[in-house]
Amino acid sequence: MALSLSRMQSYLLLLVAILLLGTFGVMVVEGLPAFDAFYFVIVTIATVGYGDISPSDVYGRAITILIIIAGVGTFVAVFADIMENLISREERKSRRRKINMIIGLFFSEFGTEMLRMLSSCDACIESIRKELLISATWNSADFERLKNRLENHEYCIETGAVNLVELKETLSKKKEFLMLLLENPVIFEHDSFTDTLQAFFHVTEELTFREDPSHLSPPDTAHLLNDINRGYRLLVFEWVAYMGHLNEHYPFLFSLAMRTNPFDPEAHAEIRDQ
Repeated sequence: MALSLSRMQSYLLLLVAILLLGTFGVMVVEGLPAFDAFYFVIVTIATVGYGDISPSDVYGRAITILIIIAGVGTFVAVFADIMENLISREERKSRRRKINMIIGLFFSEFGTEMLRMLSSCDACIESIRKELLISATWNSADFERLKNRLENHEYCIETGAVNLVELKETLSKKKEFLMLLLENPVIFEHDSFTDTLQAFFHVTEELTFREDPSHLSPPDTAHLLNDINRGYRLLVFEWVAYMGHLNEHYPFLFSLAMRTNPFDPEAHAEIRDQ
């Protein structure tokens, strides 16, 4: 994208230079006023050629040839680059929609349940729980403030807090689902979501190799908890980003996600009287 914009800027600067130099040349050679000379250069480059102004001698024809050679190609290049950028923009929008649909499926089938399970084991969650209770009045600035807050938040799933046997069973049931998501090439355009998926797939693999996670050595348990906290951290951040996306683009989906907030102990999907 940056390369394409740089190329377009170069083409535009070249076109402007051709217009200015061409206008000046026609003024000098043909003796035309500035506006008439500029008009002649424009209709020549655009290949319209109304015929109301034409070169009067060999010098005028020579400069017209130069304008055609330099200007027409540059004009076509600028137009083609603009069209390419418009098409690329639409393609990027389409890919983003697909990615966000996959992320929505991820939270529906896995992410929200996992957040509920892990947050209940997080000894530090109370220090940030109120900030995670997203409301319908939030705007993009509120979501950015929460993201900044999460950057420095410590996650505290410790030994004995999480049932590793239960976590293994839950992840084992979702292993095929996680693998299917990882096989989708679209997700690799979303780095943070890809990192989140890979983190939980790694935790799944680690637990799969432990026959009985309830009887592990302290170093091995510490190793697993480090992996779990890393995945948990990524998952919380991804959830906040996804909630911000729903709030901006899909208010009806945001309403349900807000009512099933995994950090709210009193959350319920049913709409009740206030």
